[in-house]
Amino acid sequence: MYLTSTYQFLQIADQMGQVFRNLLNNAVKFTLSGGTVVIDTGQEDHRVSVRIADSGIGIPAEDLPRLFDRFYRSELSVQQEIPGTGLGLATSREIVQRHQGTIKVESTVGQGSTFAVSLPML
Repeated sequence: MYLTSTYQFLQIADQMGQVFRNLLNNAVKFTLSGGTVVIDTGQEDHRVSVRIADSGIGIPAEDLPRLFDRFYRSELSVQQEIPGTGLGLATSREIVQRHQGTIKVESTVGQGSTFAVSLPML
């Protein structure tokens, strides 16, 4: 993919900023005081990867398949009265896919979650 203008570059940068703000806000929101959030970046085979891992409440396995659906919220987050609309992850997935990327999650209840984004290099 080639950028055709400065405007296109700024638009992509803004969209990626939204993705990573969503992921970081969630990591902080779902991690209890004293927990950790770690950001790791890398590059391999003309792709850039960003992993955001937290030591938060985690996501039940049965919720993982629907986690990126619009308005879907994990039952655990609802039970613990953690605010949210269920739109951040759906929006993030749409943006990442629009740019030929992938977004994945691994999680264990009580141990935290890791979101991994992989995007082609420009």
